Amino acid sequence: MKILIDFFPILLFFGAFKLYDIYIGTGVLMAATVVQMAVIYAIDKKLTTMHKITLALILVFGTLTLVLQDERFIKWKPSVLYAAMAIGLGVAVWVYKKNFLKALLGSQLTLPEPVWMRLNVLWIGYSAFMAIINGYVAAYFSTDAWVNFKIWGYAFPLVFLVGQGFYIARYLTEEEPKSPAP
Repeated sequence: MKILIDFFPILLFFGAFKLYDIYIGTGVLMAATVVQMAVIYAIDKKLTTMHKITLALILVFGTLTLVLQDERFIKWKPSVLYAAMAIGLGVAVWVYKKNFLKALLGSQLTLPEPVWMRLNVLWIGYSAFMAIINGYVAAYFSTDAWVNFKIWGYAFPLVFLVGQGFYIARYLTEEEPKSPAP
């Protein structure tokens, strides 16, 4: 069910774009993201910082797209989000010596410190790559090609997350069941 919630806005955007145009698609994306965040909030009783940033960027860039009738704003929103993630993770780890990935996931995963650092650097690189590739497609391809890239481009995060899973799997320790003391 969580995966449906995550893909709900982009699928509706894609459908509205294909049936109508980028502006109707943008309005649908904005509304669907608000609904998505309401559902997440109803389930989890909170929104993560990433949820809040994503919602704000979609509403701001979507509003600019609709008000100014300029599709460039919605096309560049993913690049702004990914670039902000790369910069935020980089500044946190190299300037403030804080690893946000460990702070977010450390209670769920026990990994050696060097692995947390490599994961953080991998996320910085991945986010920078996604910002650049989206920017390239947004700048040099048609809106139709960009929308198709947004749908089929979900292969990038899927490959990244699966690869990351394989990478950390060897570092995860299984907890031994505790036997009762005699």
